[in-house]
Amino acid sequence: MSPALPRTLYDANAASSGLGDLPEWDLRDLYPAPESPEFATDIARLKQSCAGFAASYEGKLAGLDAAGLLDCVQAYEAIETVAGRLMSYAGLRYYQNTLDSERAKFMADAEGQVTDFTTSLVFFTLEFNRLDEGHLTGFLAENAALARYKPVFDRMRAMRPHQLSDEMEKFLHDESVVGASAWNKLFDETMAGLMFKVAGIDEELNLEATLNLASDPDRKKRQAGAEATAATLKKNIKLFARLHNTLAKEKEIHDRWRKMPTPQTGRHLSNHVEPEVVEALRNAVVAAYPKLSHRYYRLKAKWMGLDKLQVWDRNAPLALDAPPLVSWDAAKATVQSAYAAFDPRMSALSEPFFSKGWIDAGVKPGKAPGAFAHPTVTTVHPYVMLNYLGKPRDVMTLAHELGHGVHQVLAAGQGELLASTPLTLAETASVFGEMLTFRKLLEGARTQGERKTLLAGKVEDMINTVVRQIAFYDFECKLHAARAQGELTPDDINALWMAIQRQSLGDAFEFMDGYETFWAYIPHFVHSPFYVYAYAFGDGLVNALYAVYADGLPGFQEKYFDMLKAGGSKHHKELLAPFGLDASDPKFWDRGLSMIAGFIDELEAMEA
Repeated sequence: MSPALPRTLYDANAASSGLGDLPEWDLRDLYPAPESPEFATDIARLKQSCAGFAASYEGKLAGLDAAGLLDCVQAYEAIETVAGRLMSYAGLRYYQNTLDSERAKFMADAEGQVTDFTTSLVFFTLEFNRLDEGHLTGFLAENAALARYKPVFDRMRAMRPHQLSDEMEKFLHDESVVGASAWNKLFDETMAGLMFKVAGIDEELNLEATLNLASDPDRKKRQAGAEATAATLKKNIKLFARLHNTLAKEKEIHDRWRKMPTPQTGRHLSNHVEPEVVEALRNAVVAAYPKLSHRYYRLKAKWMGLDKLQVWDRNAPLALDAPPLVSWDAAKATVQSAYAAFDPRMSALSEPFFSKGWIDAGVKPGKAPGAFAHPTVTTVHPYVMLNYLGKPRDVMTLAHELGHGVHQVLAAGQGELLASTPLTLAETASVFGEMLTFRKLLEGARTQGERKTLLAGKVEDMINTVVRQIAFYDFECKLHAARAQGELTPDDINALWMAIQRQSLGDAFEFMDGYETFWAYIPHFVHSPFYVYAYAFGDGLVNALYAVYADGLPGFQEKYFDMLKAGGSKHHKELLAPFGLDASDPKFWDRGLSMIAGFIDELEAMEA
């Protein structure tokens, strides 16, 4: 049974608001319970499999024939599946309540064991990358089953110039549990434990509930939420500065040893995307700030009757036709009908998430903030986490995370090593699902005011996804570059944040004292350095993709499903070619950004 919610949150966001029964995860598809024999058996099996793999293949890869190499790769894949299942279960239990010391210990112990066991596998990538290129090419030509793994091999071999000695790689593998992973846990546990005293609310709120006030219709509540956020972050800013200094320095050390030319190189390699493509995206978005965020926020200030917006007005809902809270059943019906209108298969694929315990939706003490779709392993199914509060943006978040889930289900047929989609393409189905849901809502708008509200909400979401995420990316770039020159004080990091925020948000804003600390709660900076450009990449890609769909490309749905089923088995050029799109073309990004500008054009026209 879940712990009871604080009374204020429960009354405001569940019973009195009519959200209905919010679903919780049923993790028994992974393991029946933490103490179950199945979990213990898999731990023992993983230990034995890792040792057996090392005994069979370490020092011997160069002597294998094509069939032997295929057996080796498939054995490695089977081990990855067992390890992934164990860690998915431990991690998902932990995210449900990060303040539960038993869950934290369970995950830490599982991670420690998995890390220990898999240290003996480190040789595999190192030896594989030492295989002669001609030797490997010949094997791929003669063995089709082995050739299917070529995309995996290509990504592995992209790291060849950055590979260290076998001994050093094993050390880094072992050391990871007390390095970045430990700092990640400290961040998560600190954030989950922070409580915010908001003026006008008796009980203290957690981060999720406090940030939720940023979109409250009441301006005083928005201001109170922002000021409470600033006050609590300021009290803890030395800890967050220490955390970022340490992680950035650790990354700089690893990158230097690996001869990575930039701090971003590792992310680009893992995403299988060329640096020049990311640079083209970044430059296109920054150049578009004046016609996107700057223009929109000046328009919003006019709507609100303000000379200047404050930061707590950034996500303020329009006062016109403010929509009521959306019950869980209504949110489900909205998203599934939008999916079904595109293709009934989309709705059918999303149904088990609702009916089989694959979603955890309620706001609960200690629960990780935000939302995600966890793919777990290809032999099970994904799980979606939300913090559902019944706002229209929460409906769009449901559509987004279900898009991820559908993508992960479709890609599972590729197997463990090929299913995982690079981050740049991982947002495709999620953002497309959001767009389908938005268009469905827009078609049903009953008044001009309702249409305006929906359009403004979508523009703000797109600005948050594109402009804000590229601003985050620029902040990270500057942070890592500055840290390479020496230790950064909290004021140093605050200054970097404010410079980027002023550039991206424009002259419509005044910035409250304390806003300079808001970088501290962004989890992506800690968990996945430079991840954030993937959101902008995905949004720009989907905007271009949706334009092709709207233009009536024959067979679009089949091409779309084929793209999702491909998972990580194809490069973005191959996946986009059937739609006549190419992300390496600078004009590609302008096409996507033009959709956002077009929505702002329509909003401006409503003022005429």
